Amino acid sequence: MKFLYLDCGMGAAGDMLSAALLQLHPAPETVLDQIRAMRLPGVSVALTERSTCGVSGAHYHVAVDGAEEGDVPPAAPGRHHPHVHLSDVEGILRGSGLEEAVVEDAVAVYRLLAEAESAVHGRPIDQIHFHEVGTLDAIVDVTTVCLLLHELAPDLICASPVHVGSGTVRCAHGELPVPAPATARLLQGVPTYSAEIRGELCTPTGAALLKHFVSRWGEQPAMTVEKIGYGVGSKEFPRANCVRALLGEAEESAVELLCNVDDMTGEAVGFALEKLMAAGALDVSWQSVGMKKSRPGLLLRALCRESDRDRMLELIFRHTSTIGVRETLCRRYVLRRREEICETAYGPVRFKVSEGFGVRRVKPEADDLAALSEQTGLSLDELRRVLREEET
Repeated sequence: MKFLYLDCGMGAAGDMLSAALLQLHPAPETVLDQIRAMRLPGVSVALTERSTCGVSGAHYHVAVDGAEEGDVPPAAPGRHHPHVHLSDVEGILRGSGLEEAVVEDAVAVYRLLAEAESAVHGRPIDQIHFHEVGTLDAIVDVTTVCLLLHELAPDLICASPVHVGSGTVRCAHGELPVPAPATARLLQGVPTYSAEIRGELCTPTGAALLKHFVSRWGEQPAMTVEKIGYGVGSKEFPRANCVRALLGEAEESAVELLCNVDDMTGEAVGFALEKLMAAGALDVSWQSVGMKKSRPGLLLRALCRESDRDRMLELIFRHTSTIGVRETLCRRYVLRRREEICETAYGPVRFKVSEGFGVRRVKPEADDLAALSEQTGLSLDELRRVLREEET
């Protein structure tokens, strides 16, 4: 499984995530060319080397009319930067010429930002506006991360708990506590912490990107790391100010989903199992159980990849009558499997070969045996015996 782990021990910002992921990409300049092709007015992008506390990494420069967002002073009292609304941002993204999947991810991230601002300010989402200079910068950061993740295509994205910083941050509305209210709203349900670093470490853009893409939070699991990227921020802190991204291979944990039902027909249960298998479940089964009030019922069990959990839950709730599902996270050990076609006295037959843990098993494909049984009149057991003799 292709696995991406994001170390957010110094928070996360759009430019830091972009730089870290660009270091993982085999041809980062091709990604920058796609961003430049969006032709956002006055916007330029570049990736440069930068170190933090002696660690070499990369910094993503996004300039609007020659100035980066941090260089743009807050609006003076009585003066305001031009504003744009969510509909304006969606129009820019949908007219960017990028692949539809990238655009949809970017739109979803911006909707998360707008929903957080709407909740914080108590205003309808269509009345939420973004400062134009910051918006252009954020559009580039959001689009770059969405494009990179589309091209890197990890099967699962996990992240550490997010360090949010401490103290206060100055914004257009005044001085606010860290994390800023919109950031705090976006990080609901995400493990976060505050430590000795004073300042804003996780920005709203970084929080929205993490919220949209990360499937699991916690310590780095066992994985074989193939590439490491360091996305360095623009501020100096006593600790290395970077997001670290690790890309490699990992064995994905399996999730066992279980539910009890006592008011479904056999036809409905069979249909639900077929839907789960068609959607990529590793295994599905059911067994008879006794339920409350001495009612006979059944226990439905679905084994799936962790990255498929949400899809399986949706299907279980849609196609069964259950109102609750239990989850068990488990490790799954499997033999390496492949298919071989062997010539036999009866013609070509497919064999399943399974190897690993000091074991090798060879088994003829059941459908091929059934077809041979129809042709020859031999039973399945007779055919298996003949094929074993041929093998020896």
